[in-house]
Amino acid sequence: MSTTTFAIRRQAPQGDPYWQTFALEIDPGQTVLDALNQIKWYHDGTLSFRKNCRNTICGSCAMTINGRSALACQQSVRAELANSLTPNQIAIAPLGNLPVLRDLVVDMTDFWQKLAAVDPYVSTAARQIPEREFLQSPQDRDKLNAAGNCILCGACYGACNAVEVNAAFVGPHALAKAARLVADTRDSATPERLSQYNNAESGVWGCTRCFNCNTVCPVGVAPLDRISEVKQGILATAPVASRNQDRPLRHRQVLVELVKEGGWVDERKFGLRVVGNRFRDVAGVTSIIPLGWRLVRRGKFPLRFEKSAGHAQIAAVITAVQRSSQLAR
Repeated sequence: MSTTTFAIRRQAPQGDPYWQTFALEIDPGQTVLDALNQIKWYHDGTLSFRKNCRNTICGSCAMTINGRSALACQQSVRAELANSLTPNQIAIAPLGNLPVLRDLVVDMTDFWQKLAAVDPYVSTAARQIPEREFLQSPQDRDKLNAAGNCILCGACYGACNAVEVNAAFVGPHALAKAARLVADTRDSATPERLSQYNNAESGVWGCTRCFNCNTVCPVGVAPLDRISEVKQGILATAPVASRNQDRPLRHRQVLVELVKEGGWVDERKFGLRVVGNRFRDVAGVTSIIPLGWRLVRRGKFPLRFEKSAGHAQIAAVITAVQRSSQLAR
């Protein structure tokens, strides 16, 4: 046994947060949840936190450990000491992006409301015989495995940069569930879902692609990958007219086009094609003129564009991927 210090951010209802430390004699092989239990049972019975299964199944004990979202029942004391910036100390705080009710207990209302906003249930509204069994092939079922593993612990939501700056963004947990429904062959509302998720603020385009959700997910759902799958579905089904009107769709489309053309992005064309919609959007073109003028004045506007080395191979790879996606559909 060795002595380990646990610094816990505590907060009473309507009170200000403060840090309290506890020195424990604990086996490094035990979990952070074991340490919290020891504190509550033997040191301070007022410490509040959620727990249930103690086996990485329920997701109840999600919190911020050493600055990142994690499950207390999954993280060992030894591993967290190795990750700590302060020698022999583990810092524990409530999940981010959610109001604190008491100590490590957060109010999950927004989390659940945003999940409900994506309508996370298989729709059979178009089925003529509701009593019928709707079978799937093993291949179709395998497409649901990653998103289906989500235990709704809130770790990704607590670590999400987009949620932090944009209250309208539904969050990686909701969009991971949305991806499961888009991929589900039994669902009869895929076009409506893709239209709903195609939103610059609340939907998939609100994601900043920071990768935090993939990093902290305790069960390998990889929410960012699932969000990308929904984006691909939107791009594959959106008509050309919609792409011309929808800036998020144009952003993705133009990015691929320019990389295919030159190996990397020609920034002179990027703004005009995305914001200005190839001069179709007069207001968009006007909005980027001041930026262009400042770049010219400071000598930072690129007058020439050199294609990257190996751009022909890059174009060939993109073409092959596009053809493969078309065949898969």
